[in-house]
Amino acid sequence: MGKETVERRLTRSSRLPTFQPSNSSVTVVSHPLIQHNLTHLRDQRTGHEAFRRLLSQTAGLMVYEVTRNFPLKRVKVTTPVAKTGGAVLTRPIVLVPVLRAGLGMLDGILHVLPHATVGHIGLFRRKKTFEAVKYYTKLPNHLDRSAVILIDPMLATGNSAAAAAEVLKAHGAKHVSLVCLVASPAGLTKLNRDHPDLTIYTAAVDERLNAHAYIVPGLGDAGDRLFGT
Repeated sequence: MGKETVERRLTRSSRLPTFQPSNSSVTVVSHPLIQHNLTHLRDQRTGHEAFRRLLSQTAGLMVYEVTRNFPLKRVKVTTPVAKTGGAVLTRPIVLVPVLRAGLGMLDGILHVLPHATVGHIGLFRRKKTFEAVKYYTKLPNHLDRSAVILIDPMLATGNSAAAAAEVLKAHGAKHVSLVCLVASPAGLTKLNRDHPDLTIYTAAVDERLNAHAYIVPGLGDAGDRLFGT
């Protein structure tokens, strides 16, 4: 395959070629700007100020793909010149970052979707079992008629994302997408098994998890790098 063909393939979003579970929708968003930012986010030399800026910017870019298939309805509108037709979204949008690292993606997405409402789910991971433990939930009351975008930079074991999706469904959510920066095959398998109706968008699917359930090659602890802790 020639260089030109490879470059053309990398300029568009594509279905994940190496992970294709049944009844699951996984999209790798391979836009050049996103991949450029991801490379700098991976770099251990990138400080927390630059990391924060790049993560927010990348999330804003990714949400264009996340919302690509959101349903529209036709409306009438009057311009300064004439009457015409247009289209608007049919569902409210709710953004739900998983605390704390998901906060790093929130502002970038809100920049694109300023009309969205925001909920929060707080989870921490037990060090030995990697079990997700919920400690905080605050959600809007119209999840049942909303397009819900769950936000978490890293999909490692999938335990946190699966637990967050369970919380959202328990509060009535019916249309849920997950946007993450980097995913592992194990995390994708977990979500496919527990929530096959969940639509997943990621900038990369990495090789594996290490013994500490960190994604390899990954980019380290997104929360620590985001907040400089």
